[in-house]
Amino acid sequence: MMLMDNAIETSGLWFAYDGQNHVLCDVNLEIGHGETIGMVGPNGGGKTTLLKLLLGLLSPSRGVVRVLGRSPKEARARVGYVPQHVQFDPKFPVTAWDVVLMGRLGCTSAVGPFGPADRQAADSALEQVALGPLKHRAFSELSGGQRQRVLIARALVTQPQLLLLDEPTASLDVGMEQDFQDLLGRLVGRMTVVIVSHDVGFVSSRIGKVVCVHGGVAVHATTELSGEMLREIYGRDVSLVRHDTSIQPASSLSAKEAYRE
Repeated sequence: MMLMDNAIETSGLWFAYDGQNHVLCDVNLEIGHGETIGMVGPNGGGKTTLLKLLLGLLSPSRGVVRVLGRSPKEARARVGYVPQHVQFDPKFPVTAWDVVLMGRLGCTSAVGPFGPADRQAADSALEQVALGPLKHRAFSELSGGQRQRVLIARALVTQPQLLLLDEPTASLDVGMEQDFQDLLGRLVGRMTVVIVSHDVGFVSSRIGKVVCVHGGVAVHATTELSGEMLREIYGRDVSLVRHDTSIQPASSLSAKEAYRE
């Protein structure tokens, strides 16, 4: 029986792209409202497929997916999504504010230009990611970290109840990653956040619970993660270094390096 007090629920979920070779097998998952969850697993393990099922971009072979108590398509307006890769033409004259406003498309039934409520929401979302002063800066002129924050603002502009982030730190340097961590701290508790990441060290030190996806799913407290558990998930030896907000002296680091797939 599906409960209504969770942000994400799947029951007996199976999915195969070709109808035969299942990427996800009998996935049963519950994520509560307001939780911040990390999602890890090897390439081809099903992380992206699971995200697409939650977004309603794919339909399960069998089983049930519920998002915010509804079907994924019905819940889509209340879900913010930041993809791993965004293609854009650097010559296209679009500002940070324009990109954020794009997130308001479909929020109202009115035909025509964005209204005052849309513009106010865009301003508020940019302030949330500390980019208000750069609202009129060309998107192509922003740094990688600033672009990432603009895309997060685009996801936040509809005031979602669920935020899905796909590899948000993949292209960020140490300073930019710290900015993202600060932003994440401001979002925690305000909405349900699911972060897909190959950086097991980041997940283990910033997030309390992790969903391991490899055909099926297993949910663990990040404090329970061990080398043996990660070896089983990734099918190889995986080393784990927990990130701190500042760089640790070399003598205090493990001899092993953090694994990034």
